Amino acid sequence: MAALLAAPAARAGLLFPESGGSPNADSIHTLYVMVFILALFIFVGVEATLLWALFKFKAKKGRTAAQIHGNTKLEVGWTLGAFVILIFITVFTFIQLPSIKDPAPSLIDADGNEVAQVDGAQYAATNQSVPKGDTMTIEVNGQQYVWRYLYPGEDRLLAYTDMVVPVGMTVLLDITADDVVHSWWIPKLGGKMDAVPGYTNKLWFRIPPDAIPEGQDRVVFEGQCAELCGRNHANMYGRVIGMRMPEYKKWYADKVQQLKTAETDVAEQQKQLTEQQSQGGSTEGDG
Repeated sequence: MAALLAAPAARAGLLFPESGGSPNADSIHTLYVMVFILALFIFVGVEATLLWALFKFKAKKGRTAAQIHGNTKLEVGWTLGAFVILIFITVFTFIQLPSIKDPAPSLIDADGNEVAQVDGAQYAATNQSVPKGDTMTIEVNGQQYVWRYLYPGEDRLLAYTDMVVPVGMTVLLDITADDVVHSWWIPKLGGKMDAVPGYTNKLWFRIPPDAIPEGQDRVVFEGQCAELCGRNHANMYGRVIGMRMPEYKKWYADKVQQLKTAETDVAEQQKQLTEQQSQGGSTEGDG
Protein backbone atom coordinates (compact mmCIF):
# COMPACT_ATOMS: atom_id res chain seq x y z
CA MET A 1 0.00 0.00 0.00
CA ALA A 2 2.83 2.40 0.83
CA ALA A 3 4.44 1.75 -2.55
CA LEU A 4 1.15 2.40 -4.36
CA LEU A 5 0.47 5.60 -2.42
CA ALA A 6 3.98 6.80 -3.25
CA ALA A 7 3.23 6.60 -7.01
CA PRO A 8 1.18 9.74 -7.83
CA ALA A 9 0.76 8.81 -11.50
CA ALA A 10 -0.84 5.49 -10.56
CA ARG A 11 -3.46 7.14 -8.35
CA ALA A 12 -5.04 9.27 -11.10
CA GLY A 13 -7.50 10.75 -8.63
CA LEU A 14 -7.03 8.09 -5.91
CA LEU A 15 -10.72 7.46 -5.18
CA PHE A 16 -12.57 9.03 -8.12
CA PRO A 17 -11.56 9.58 -11.77
CA GLU A 18 -9.87 12.90 -12.45
CA SER A 19 -11.96 15.61 -14.10
CA GLY A 20 -11.91 19.28 -14.99
CA GLY A 21 -9.95 18.98 -18.23
CA SER A 22 -12.74 18.13 -20.67
CA PRO A 23 -16.56 17.72 -20.68
CA ASN A 24 -16.36 13.95 -21.22
CA ALA A 25 -14.02 13.60 -18.23
CA ASP A 26 -16.58 15.49 -16.11
CA SER A 27 -19.35 13.14 -17.27
CA ILE A 28 -17.25 10.09 -16.43
CA HIS A 29 -16.62 11.54 -12.96
CA THR A 30 -20.35 12.22 -12.40
CA LEU A 31 -21.33 8.70 -13.47
CA TYR A 32 -18.67 7.14 -11.27
CA VAL A 33 -19.65 9.20 -8.20
CA MET A 34 -23.36 8.40 -8.56
CA VAL A 35 -22.73 4.65 -8.82
CA PHE A 36 -20.20 4.84 -5.98
CA ILE A 37 -22.67 6.58 -3.64
CA LEU A 38 -25.37 4.02 -4.44
CA ALA A 39 -22.93 1.15 -3.89
CA LEU A 40 -21.77 2.73 -0.62
CA PHE A 41 -25.33 2.86 0.76
CA ILE A 42 -25.88 -0.77 -0.23
CA PHE A 43 -22.59 -1.84 1.32
CA VAL A 44 -23.28 -0.03 4.60
CA GLY A 45 -26.83 -1.43 4.74
CA VAL A 46 -25.77 -5.01 4.07
CA GLU A 47 -22.85 -4.93 6.51
CA ALA A 48 -24.92 -3.24 9.24
CA THR A 49 -27.64 -5.87 8.83
CA LEU A 50 -25.06 -8.64 8.97
CA LEU A 51 -23.47 -7.30 12.17
CA TRP A 52 -26.89 -6.77 13.74
CA ALA A 53 -27.89 -10.37 12.94
CA LEU A 54 -24.61 -11.74 14.31
CA PHE A 55 -25.19 -10.13 17.71
CA LYS A 56 -28.98 -10.41 17.78
CA PHE A 57 -29.18 -14.10 17.03
CA LYS A 58 -25.94 -15.43 18.45
CA ALA A 59 -26.27 -18.68 20.37
CA LYS A 60 -24.21 -20.59 22.88
CA LYS A 61 -21.62 -23.08 21.71
CA GLY A 62 -23.07 -26.48 20.85
CA ARG A 63 -26.65 -25.29 20.43
CA THR A 64 -28.47 -26.60 17.35
CA ALA A 65 -29.97 -23.91 15.13
CA ALA A 66 -33.68 -24.03 14.34
CA GLN A 67 -34.50 -25.12 10.78
CA ILE A 68 -36.85 -22.74 8.97
CA HIS A 69 -38.10 -22.44 5.40
CA GLY A 70 -37.34 -18.73 5.02
CA ASN A 71 -39.50 -15.69 4.47
CA THR A 72 -41.09 -15.49 1.03
CA LYS A 73 -41.97 -11.79 1.29
CA LEU A 74 -38.43 -10.91 2.33
CA GLU A 75 -36.88 -12.95 -0.49
CA VAL A 76 -39.19 -11.43 -3.10
CA GLY A 77 -38.48 -7.98 -1.65
CA TRP A 78 -34.70 -8.12 -1.91
CA THR A 79 -34.92 -9.64 -5.40
CA LEU A 80 -37.12 -6.76 -6.58
CA GLY A 81 -34.87 -4.30 -4.77
CA ALA A 82 -31.79 -5.56 -6.62
CA PHE A 83 -33.73 -5.40 -9.89
CA VAL A 84 -34.72 -1.75 -9.28
CA ILE A 85 -31.12 -0.84 -8.42
CA LEU A 86 -29.82 -2.40 -11.65
CA ILE A 87 -32.49 -0.61 -13.68
CA PHE A 88 -31.51 2.72 -12.09
CA ILE A 89 -27.79 2.17 -12.83
CA THR A 90 -28.58 1.15 -16.42
CA VAL A 91 -30.82 4.14 -17.10
CA PHE A 92 -28.44 6.63 -15.50
CA THR A 93 -25.49 5.15 -17.43
CA PHE A 94 -27.25 5.50 -20.77
CA ILE A 95 -28.26 9.06 -19.88
CA GLN A 96 -24.59 9.94 -19.29
CA LEU A 97 -23.14 7.88 -22.14
CA PRO A 98 -23.79 10.34 -25.01
CA SER A 99 -21.94 13.14 -23.19
CA ILE A 100 -19.00 10.76 -22.75
CA LYS A 101 -18.82 9.26 -26.24
CA ASP A 102 -20.19 11.99 -28.52
CA PRO A 103 -17.87 14.91 -29.36
CA ALA A 104 -19.20 18.25 -28.10
CA PRO A 105 -19.09 21.27 -30.44
CA SER A 106 -16.02 23.52 -30.31
CA LEU A 107 -16.10 26.78 -28.39
CA ILE A 108 -13.89 28.52 -30.96
CA ASP A 109 -13.44 28.49 -34.72
CA ALA A 110 -10.24 27.98 -36.71
CA ASP A 111 -9.27 31.61 -36.12
CA GLY A 112 -9.72 31.41 -32.37
CA ASN A 113 -12.98 33.39 -32.27
CA GLU A 114 -15.78 32.33 -29.93
CA VAL A 115 -18.67 30.54 -31.61
CA ALA A 116 -22.22 29.81 -30.53
CA GLN A 117 -23.03 26.29 -29.38
CA VAL A 118 -24.40 24.17 -32.21
CA ASP A 119 -26.01 20.80 -31.65
CA GLY A 120 -24.47 18.12 -33.81
CA ALA A 121 -25.90 14.72 -34.69
CA GLN A 122 -23.59 12.30 -32.99
CA TYR A 123 -23.96 8.69 -31.93
CA ALA A 124 -22.36 6.84 -29.03
CA ALA A 125 -20.17 4.51 -31.05
CA THR A 126 -16.55 4.12 -32.12
CA ASN A 127 -17.46 5.65 -35.49
CA GLN A 128 -19.36 8.63 -34.10
CA SER A 129 -19.97 11.44 -36.57
CA VAL A 130 -18.09 14.73 -36.41
CA PRO A 131 -19.92 17.56 -34.59
CA LYS A 132 -20.87 20.68 -36.48
CA GLY A 133 -18.34 23.50 -36.46
CA ASP A 134 -14.56 23.55 -36.57
CA THR A 135 -12.77 20.55 -35.11
CA MET A 136 -9.26 19.12 -35.23
CA THR A 137 -8.51 15.47 -35.96
CA ILE A 138 -5.15 14.11 -34.81
CA GLU A 139 -3.90 10.62 -35.61
CA VAL A 140 -2.42 9.00 -32.51
CA ASN A 141 -0.02 6.12 -33.11
CA GLY A 142 1.37 3.99 -30.28
CA GLN A 143 4.87 2.61 -30.79
CA GLN A 144 7.29 0.86 -28.47
CA TYR A 145 7.76 3.13 -26.52
CA VAL A 146 6.52 6.52 -27.68
CA TRP A 147 3.34 8.25 -28.85
CA ARG A 148 3.41 9.74 -32.35
CA TYR A 149 0.93 12.41 -33.46
CA LEU A 150 0.06 13.32 -37.04
CA TYR A 151 -1.59 16.75 -37.33
CA PRO A 152 -4.07 17.70 -40.06
CA GLY A 153 -3.07 19.96 -42.92
CA GLU A 154 -0.90 19.97 -46.01
CA ASP A 155 2.31 20.07 -43.97
CA ARG A 156 1.59 16.62 -42.41
CA LEU A 157 3.32 17.63 -39.19
CA LEU A 158 4.55 14.77 -37.01
CA ALA A 159 5.25 15.21 -33.31
CA TYR A 160 6.17 12.84 -30.51
CA THR A 161 5.24 12.50 -26.80
CA ASP A 162 3.74 16.02 -26.44
CA MET A 163 0.45 16.78 -28.19
CA VAL A 164 -0.20 20.52 -28.55
CA VAL A 165 -3.77 21.70 -29.20
CA PRO A 166 -5.73 24.98 -29.03
CA VAL A 167 -7.99 25.36 -26.00
CA GLY A 168 -11.70 25.60 -26.75
CA MET A 169 -11.35 23.41 -29.84
CA THR A 170 -12.90 19.93 -29.97
CA VAL A 171 -10.05 17.52 -30.69
CA LEU A 172 -10.94 14.19 -32.31
CA LEU A 173 -8.44 11.36 -31.96
CA ASP A 174 -7.95 8.43 -34.35
CA ILE A 175 -5.98 5.99 -32.22
CA THR A 176 -4.02 3.01 -33.51
CA ALA A 177 -0.67 1.26 -32.99
CA ASP A 178 2.25 -0.06 -35.02
CA ASP A 179 3.39 -3.06 -33.01
CA VAL A 180 1.52 -4.21 -29.89
CA VAL A 181 -1.55 -3.02 -27.98
CA HIS A 182 -1.02 0.27 -26.14
CA SER A 183 -3.54 2.44 -24.28
CA TRP A 184 -3.85 6.21 -24.65
CA TRP A 185 -4.66 7.74 -21.25
CA ILE A 186 -4.61 11.36 -20.12
CA PRO A 187 -6.73 11.05 -16.93
CA LYS A 188 -8.08 14.61 -16.70
CA LEU A 189 -9.15 14.60 -20.35
CA GLY A 190 -11.35 11.51 -20.23
CA GLY A 191 -11.22 7.75 -20.34
CA LYS A 192 -8.62 5.36 -21.65
CA MET A 193 -8.68 4.11 -25.24
CA ASP A 194 -6.78 1.10 -26.55
CA ALA A 195 -4.37 1.56 -29.46
CA VAL A 196 -4.63 -1.67 -31.46
CA PRO A 197 -2.54 -2.54 -34.55
CA GLY A 198 -4.68 -2.65 -37.69
CA TYR A 199 -7.67 -0.99 -36.03
CA THR A 200 -8.66 2.62 -35.35
CA ASN A 201 -10.43 3.62 -32.14
CA LYS A 202 -12.05 7.01 -31.57
CA LEU A 203 -11.76 9.42 -28.64
CA TRP A 204 -12.24 13.15 -28.12
CA PHE A 205 -11.63 15.96 -25.66
CA ARG A 206 -12.06 19.73 -25.41
CA ILE A 207 -9.94 21.79 -23.03
CA PRO A 208 -11.87 24.83 -21.76
CA PRO A 209 -10.26 28.22 -22.55
CA ASP A 210 -10.17 29.20 -18.88
CA ALA A 211 -8.03 26.15 -18.04
CA ILE A 212 -4.87 28.17 -18.76
CA PRO A 213 -3.72 29.83 -15.51
CA GLU A 214 -3.59 33.60 -15.49
CA GLY A 215 -0.23 34.94 -16.62
CA GLN A 216 0.74 31.71 -18.40
CA ASP A 217 0.54 30.69 -22.04
CA ARG A 218 -0.32 26.99 -21.63
CA VAL A 219 -1.86 24.27 -19.53
CA VAL A 220 -0.34 20.78 -19.32
CA PHE A 221 -2.09 17.46 -18.71
CA GLU A 222 0.06 14.44 -17.87
CA GLY A 223 -0.57 10.83 -18.82
CA GLN A 224 1.05 7.62 -19.99
CA CYS A 225 0.38 4.31 -21.68
CA ALA A 226 -2.04 2.26 -19.56
CA GLU A 227 -1.48 -1.13 -21.22
CA LEU A 228 1.54 -3.30 -20.47
CA CYS A 229 3.31 -3.09 -23.83
CA GLY A 230 6.85 -4.28 -23.13
CA ARG A 231 9.83 -3.82 -20.88
CA ASN A 232 9.92 -0.01 -21.28
CA HIS A 233 6.16 0.43 -20.78
CA ALA A 234 6.71 2.52 -17.64
CA ASN A 235 8.64 5.11 -19.68
CA MET A 236 5.92 5.58 -22.32
CA TYR A 237 4.68 8.96 -21.15
CA GLY A 238 2.33 11.32 -22.95
CA ARG A 239 1.33 14.94 -22.45
CA VAL A 240 -1.35 17.19 -23.87
CA ILE A 241 -0.48 20.89 -23.91
CA GLY A 242 -3.29 23.38 -24.39
CA MET A 243 -2.51 26.82 -25.84
CA ARG A 244 -4.55 29.78 -26.97
CA MET A 245 -5.04 29.84 -30.73
CA PRO A 246 -2.38 32.51 -31.50
CA GLU A 247 0.25 30.63 -29.47
CA TYR A 248 -0.81 27.33 -31.03
CA LYS A 249 -0.49 28.71 -34.56
CA LYS A 250 2.96 30.06 -33.73
CA TRP A 251 4.01 26.69 -32.28
CA TYR A 252 2.72 24.90 -35.37
CA ALA A 253 4.47 27.26 -37.80
CA ASP A 254 7.74 27.00 -35.85
CA LYS A 255 7.59 23.19 -35.90
CA VAL A 256 6.90 23.08 -39.62
CA GLN A 257 9.80 25.46 -40.26
CA GLN A 258 12.13 23.38 -38.05
CA LEU A 259 11.29 20.27 -40.04
CA LYS A 260 11.81 22.03 -43.38
CA THR A 261 15.16 23.37 -42.16
CA ALA A 262 16.18 19.91 -40.98
CA GLU A 263 15.20 18.39 -44.33
CA THR A 264 17.23 21.06 -46.16
CA ASP A 265 20.25 20.45 -43.92
CA VAL A 266 20.04 16.68 -44.45
CA ALA A 267 19.78 17.12 -48.21
CA GLU A 268 22.81 19.40 -48.18
CA GLN A 269 24.82 16.91 -46.10
CA GLN A 270 23.88 14.08 -48.49
CA LYS A 271 24.97 16.22 -51.43
CA GLN A 272 28.32 16.94 -49.78
CA LEU A 273 28.88 13.26 -48.97
CA THR A 274 28.04 12.30 -52.55
CA GLU A 275 30.51 14.86 -53.91
CA GLN A 276 33.23 13.68 -51.52
CA GLN A 277 32.70 10.08 -52.57
CA SER A 278 32.82 11.06 -56.22
CA GLN A 279 36.05 13.01 -55.73
CA GLY A 280 37.53 10.10 -53.80
CA GLY A 281 36.67 7.70 -56.60
CA SER A 282 38.19 10.00 -59.23
CA THR A 283 41.44 10.30 -57.22
CA GLU A 284 41.76 6.52 -56.90
CA GLY A 285 41.14 6.15 -60.63
CA ASP A 286 43.82 8.68 -61.43
CA GLY A 287 46.26 6.89 -59.17
